[in-house]
Amino acid sequence: MKQLILHIPHASTYIPDVTGYLLNSEALQAEIQKLTDWYTDELFSNKLDETVIAPFSRVFCDVERFTDDLLEPMAKSGMGVLYEKTDEGKPMRQVSAGLRYEVVEKYYNLHHLRLTETVEKQLAKYNSALLIDCHSFPDIPLKRDLDQNTRRPDFNLGTDSFHTPPQLAHLARQFFTERGFSVEINRPYAGTLVPLQWYHADKRVYSLMLEVNRRLYLQSGTNKKNSNYKKVQAVVQQFLDHVRNGNCYQE
Repeated sequence: MKQLILHIPHASTYIPDVTGYLLNSEALQAEIQKLTDWYTDELFSNKLDETVIAPFSRVFCDVERFTDDLLEPMAKSGMGVLYEKTDEGKPMRQVSAGLRYEVVEKYYNLHHLRLTETVEKQLAKYNSALLIDCHSFPDIPLKRDLDQNTRRPDFNLGTDSFHTPPQLAHLARQFFTERGFSVEINRPYAGTLVPLQWYHADKRVYSLMLEVNRRLYLQSGTNKKNSNYKKVQAVVQQFLDHVRNGNCYQE
């Protein structure tokens, strides 16, 4: 049995420093409410796997974005590594070069160092590493979402052509469809995180993004757990166990 690496980037609501924000407290909290991947730390975490959780909100610094705006598609919408606009496209934060440097150095880079060290440990132990990129997503598209199709699946699987073996994506889709859930691959969100040290350079590092539709476990329009929360959590953990004990990602 191999440990998985669970990367949980968007569960926190903590803003370490309010420098540059143009919104009042109420408006900022509304944006956090909308963009947080609620309870993904609880849905995915367990005692068996290695878990790397970003301890600050994506509204402060999004560790899933490229720091180079030329490489980051969402930077054009003001939602690069440091969000400068709200989901509605309104000004949210003034980001000076100094602020950007400080946040990237103190928060983004430190988080990715922890993730890189975790991958290195797995490679040393197993000569391979499998990262599950753990997310949730709203049932109604955000204004800035590239995919505005309102028919959203229960689970979305994000893949990378280099780091996601086809058999892993197939196993994941089959697991959820056999349990009556709707599943799509790379829709409404595509791709999966791989630390830059190995990105498209080392096939021993595998990655799959798993996104849970929030309608499955939250009361509509809120961040309150619904009556199905425990069932959804159990299904997610069963999936992790299924992957952990299989050989579906060996080339």
